[in-house]
Amino acid sequence: MIFENYWPAYFLVYYIKCRIFKKKSPILAGFKITHACNLQCTHCPFWSKAGTGSLPYEKIVHILKALNSDGVRIIIIEGGEPFLWRDGAHTIYDVVEEAKKLFFSVGMITNGTFPLDIPTDALWVSIDGRQKTHNRIRGACFEQILQHIDRSSHPNLLANVTINKLNCRDIPELVKYLSRKVKGITVQFYYPYDGDTGLCVSPQERGEVLRQLIQLKQDGYPVSDSFDCLESLVGNTWQCEDWMLANVEPDGRINSGCYVKNRGEINCGMCGFAAHTEMSRAFQLRLEPFLAGKKIFNYRNLTV
Repeated sequence: MIFENYWPAYFLVYYIKCRIFKKKSPILAGFKITHACNLQCTHCPFWSKAGTGSLPYEKIVHILKALNSDGVRIIIIEGGEPFLWRDGAHTIYDVVEEAKKLFFSVGMITNGTFPLDIPTDALWVSIDGRQKTHNRIRGACFEQILQHIDRSSHPNLLANVTINKLNCRDIPELVKYLSRKVKGITVQFYYPYDGDTGLCVSPQERGEVLRQLIQLKQDGYPVSDSFDCLESLVGNTWQCEDWMLANVEPDGRINSGCYVKNRGEINCGMCGFAAHTEMSRAFQLRLEPFLAGKKIFNYRNLTV
């Protein structure tokens, strides 16, 4: 049907289908295209799984089409490091080109150590502090990443910060610094996939950094997460609509529901995935998260 090519109409029909007729299906997918990574970040459990291999291009295209058939219209390509994926002559650029035929928004998360020239609708660079803190968490790559950011002409370049025990006190300074470099800044909290809570912030630290982010946003800094999302994360009492999510593993398995499913022990009380908060609150008819999503993902209508 032709309405399926236009994001406002599709989202309205999706809401009616899920809310009124209870026919729930995912709308957003995270595609972990590879575990391979050129960094070994302290807080990341995925780079150590790099030996599990990567999908061939034709299988990726098949999965993208399957996600589209299931109702997904927003996809985020992640890793590992997505720029490392290749299959013969095919690179991540080919995957993005194919994905843009099927989804209203194609996003990608990168560690920023490769040139930031890929034509996604949204491109996140992971930055976890100013130089000393970032390099402590991710290795000595801060200067290289900033060079790539400064040279990039991507129209929707964003930074994503994973807040943890090592950087939580640096967030206001980091946001102010990045405000001169990127279009927007999103956050999430470290999640202990393996049960090790050593990098988890305390509830008091979590509340403090969120209140700082709210103030920075009020002061005009480009914190892209909505006020509603940030406020909901303070007490972490928001209702998660995890059925709106699908997650693809590097071996092609598709998980429906929570991002942590089959990746670690699910503990909702420790969740800090702001993107999922935003999506859930938008479905619960909160206008601010919906508008934040529209701005972050930069939706396109599909070619008829």
